[in-house]
Amino acid sequence: MTRLWGGRFSASMDTLMAEFQNSISFDIRLWDVDIQGSLAYARALERAGIITPGEAGQLTDGLQRVAAEFRDGSFATRPDDEDIHTAVERRLRELIGDVAGKLHTGRSRNDQVATDTRLFTLKAIEQLKRQVVALQGELVKQAEQHTGTLMPGYTHLQRAQPITFAHWCMAYFWMLVRDVERLNDCAKRTSVMPLGSGALAGNPFAIDRAVLARDLGFSAVSENSLDGVSDRDFIAEILFCNALAGAHLSRMAEDLVLYSSAEFAFVAFDDAYSTGSSLMPQKKKPDAMELTRGKSGRLIGSLVSILTLIKGLPMTYNKDLQEDKEPLFDSVDTLSLTLQVVAGAVRTLRVNPAKMAAALDPAMLATDVAEYLVRKGVPFRTAHHLSGQAVALAEHRNIAMSELSIADWQSISTAFGSDIRQVFDFARSVASRDVPGGTSPRALQEQFQRAHTWLAQHRPGSGFDQLSAGADA
Repeated sequence: MTRLWGGRFSASMDTLMAEFQNSISFDIRLWDVDIQGSLAYARALERAGIITPGEAGQLTDGLQRVAAEFRDGSFATRPDDEDIHTAVERRLRELIGDVAGKLHTGRSRNDQVATDTRLFTLKAIEQLKRQVVALQGELVKQAEQHTGTLMPGYTHLQRAQPITFAHWCMAYFWMLVRDVERLNDCAKRTSVMPLGSGALAGNPFAIDRAVLARDLGFSAVSENSLDGVSDRDFIAEILFCNALAGAHLSRMAEDLVLYSSAEFAFVAFDDAYSTGSSLMPQKKKPDAMELTRGKSGRLIGSLVSILTLIKGLPMTYNKDLQEDKEPLFDSVDTLSLTLQVVAGAVRTLRVNPAKMAAALDPAMLATDVAEYLVRKGVPFRTAHHLSGQAVALAEHRNIAMSELSIADWQSISTAFGSDIRQVFDFARSVASRDVPGGTSPRALQEQFQRAHTWLAQHRPGSGFDQLSAGADA
């Protein structure tokens, strides 16, 4: 068994130890970025005069052949392939001979894997951003169909004030805006190239790191070789972004699970995003949303895992860092699939305006009653107290607040006139919140305009993704 580091060892590795320390089972998915990095590094070695143009051509041709084997599924790993770097170099040597041994000149698996993981993360960020934006587009489409669909807004899961379903949809749209912004910000710090840091002390062969970084699509090079090989902040950062996005999706899912229950019946899920019961034939379960809630815990777990991993590591690279990839891969895969499923569920969601309207309670306009008094010159604290008395009187009589007589109102305060009845109009209440971000039709149209502008700027090809698009070069 030949290993990249075996020169000073005389005994073979224990079989269980080999299984314990090998990472090829999961880091094989880095094959494309590993070959991408090696192709660029071969060009850098040629520019530095370390290899000849002919040798660079052989390396390039060989690496491209290895990549083709991965693409067509013919690449076969061997028991002594510890990791993706070993596997690629082993196969390269089989294809082109000893010149393959020159590729690793000045390079360590420490700066190689750090580079590979950053390239993978940059691509993952772009993928996740596209999927978040796709979900946002579905939310806007639903919102625009329900600008006049009145429903209760809730605080503490208690009916609070009337809103529209469109306003509810847009709340999650703007929440997801922040998720995209965080991912983009994460890309800035991920787009720093550690290649050229060697094992920890740098590269002795005058590699032009700035040119190499541009070749790979990075925005900058790492400032310190020790930090370059050991920094995994970017992984913690994307895992935080993913965990928070997952928490946002979980909040939406919880709302929709409640709204789809028979007690609410505000919405219904399409069969494509529901499941049934193995015992109860009548059941239609919102499993897509329940799994979305559950997946958020998994995303948070990945973040906790990486933070625990890095918290006590001494400088510089330690084998512990091999454990950074599975949480990263799982987080990206989990959020990616969740975003696509949630987008489909939102796209096919059926809304029941009649059920939403039926859930509106005149008591939800108690704040409007207080505002009515404020417009008549009553201090808000006094107005709040008087409106509360009206709520209590209606509850005591077991009638709706809107059914109180004018005499009842005036027994509470002479400030109430016959025009108090005009307050009990849910659409009017919604329209009265006519400030930016409010529920009024005008404010909602402003939201739509800003949302469409934002979507146009952030869809693929808009230029927004150019910061980290170089990783796909």
